[in-house]
Amino acid sequence: MDIDPDAPSAEVAAYVLENHGYLSWLNISVEDLEEGRAVMHLPYQEKLANWVTGTIHGGVTATLIDTCSAFALRTTMDDPMETTLATTDLDVKYVRPATSDIEVEAAVIRSGTSTGVTRVTVTGETDDGEEKIVAIGATTYRLFTDSDI
Repeated sequence: MDIDPDAPSAEVAAYVLENHGYLSWLNISVEDLEEGRAVMHLPYQEKLANWVTGTIHGGVTATLIDTCSAFALRTTMDDPMETTLATTDLDVKYVRPATSDIEVEAAVIRSGTSTGVTRVTVTGETDDGEEKIVAIGATTYRLFTDSDI
């Protein structure tokens, strides 16, 4: 993992992954966190798969796109623990079934005073062992400061 443990955004990532019930249950990890970028990993787990096909449920992929985007946005903030984010748009394009561990990479396109936008790529290993894109996504967030709430 390539994360500065003293960075405020790393503190947020650790706190969220330890204390958020759903995200803890997913067993995701943050692999890289730097300004404007986050990378997360989800190990393949049968409990997250569609029972007929064995592919990772699309809702899990959407959750990871949203979560990784929020972590990437927080790396651009002065006080990531105190800033509130609300997803206003989540776009997911499913490219192929996810049948293995997946990696999610989010990049910040814009982080303004009230709006944040990210672009996301989700990759996974195919049955023939090749790493391929399984989904792409984009998010838009409303960013709140203390004066907005």
